[in-house]
Formats: sequence, structure tokens, C-alpha cells
Amino acid sequence: MMIGTFWTKIKYFLPLVLGVVGGYLYYSFVGCNGTCPISGNLYISSAYGGLIGAIITDWKMIFRSLKKDENNKQI
Repeated sequence: MMIGTFWTKIKYFLPLVLGVVGGYLYYSFVGCNGTCPISGNLYISSAYGGLIGAIITDWKMIFRSLKKDENNKQI
């Protein structure tokens, strides 16, 4: 029972963490020194990556809830 609850929490935070890591990697490999608004700053790049990860998580939850509602209406 404890493992199922742990996995549920990890499932929601994993895309956020992967987004932050992706933002950092974008900063490291693509980033510029100067006036680039996203890739020129480590913190902004990581924040944008985390935001993208959070948006992906919310869309998955919204899609699942809509699909469940749609299936309940058909029955």
C-alpha cells in the first residue's frame, strides 16, 4: 500500500524534475553569453524547463479525467 502511494506522488513530480534537468542541459549545451532571455541564465532556463514539465503533467491528468468522464457517459 505504501509503494502505490509513493509511486503516485513520484509520477506527478517526475516530469517537473525532468523538465528542470532538461532546462539545465539546454543551458549547458545551447546557452549563450549575452542577451538571450531563456538560454542566457541558468535559473531562467531551468525554470522554463520545469514549467514545461508541469504543463505536460497537468495535460496528462486532464486527458485522463476527460477520458474517464467520456467512458462513464457511454455506459
